[in-house]
Amino acid sequence: MEFRQLTYFLAVAEESSFTRAAERVHVSQPGISAQIRQLENELGTTLLDRSGRGARLTTAGEVVSGHARAVLSAVEALRQAVDEMNGLIRGRLVVGMVTACTVAPLFEALSAFHLAHPGVEISLVEDDSARLVEYVRGGSVDLALIGAAGRAPEGLDSRQLVSEAIVAAVPPGHPLTARGAVTLAELSAYPVICLPRGTGIRAVLDRASAARGLTLTVALQASAPGTVVRLAERGLGVAVLSASMLDQESPLRTVPLTDADIPAVLALVSAPTKSPALRELLGYCQEAFGDTVAQALAPAGEDAAER
Repeated sequence: MEFRQLTYFLAVAEESSFTRAAERVHVSQPGISAQIRQLENELGTTLLDRSGRGARLTTAGEVVSGHARAVLSAVEALRQAVDEMNGLIRGRLVVGMVTACTVAPLFEALSAFHLAHPGVEISLVEDDSARLVEYVRGGSVDLALIGAAGRAPEGLDSRQLVSEAIVAAVPPGHPLTARGAVTLAELSAYPVICLPRGTGIRAVLDRASAARGLTLTVALQASAPGTVVRLAERGLGVAVLSASMLDQESPLRTVPLTDADIPAVLALVSAPTKSPALRELLGYCQEAFGDTVAQALAPAGEDAAER
């Protein structure tokens, strides 16, 4: 039995798909299938039900998954203990970014960290925020930049970077430009252009609408805020974004949404247990994001006077 077999097995279990698991661990699908078959042969039982469209844990697989997590966690803890004793920063970090991420300070932090610690392998994963949170919870991603509605997810260490309201944005001449502010009910009369589900902005819009018994018509969606803006500029609908996502040179006019009172949050999230490499990277993140978010980047539990 090899550690990589346990890693591959857990990836398939979490993804419920050999294809997605192979993409996640950067191994071909035949390769990951062969390794799991070998693990099943060695254990003498089937761990994954492959009869459906996806891959589901069998009863034996459920038992093995818990032990596999414990084994891999123990191995990682051993490596961290030895590295800390020797003062080494090495290993591998997997950093997640919400799709179409354009937050330059994160890239700056990664660059500075790489220059200082070239022995640490950095892998990047792009996905929607909900899936990135699950990756961090499962241990396959060390640090992720995610969007959320209201607040960062519980159970993880979070470093909130931005918290702001969503707004409607329309081109000059649109009927909403004559309004100082609008309600979600009034917005529902128009086609909406927004980010896809799994992003913080969309979560805020959907949750605020559902709380008022509304179903807005999302006519178009795009993963990049800039694309949402360009589509709205051409009159294809009302853009719903946060104000900071709008280019100052864009002709779109912002209109506040009076009853969308849940803030859109941008945050860095990581698991409570951190390797020396991750702790070092978080320090570079704090420097890169600057003084304006230094308080939010301080670890939870510190006294406010010390932040």
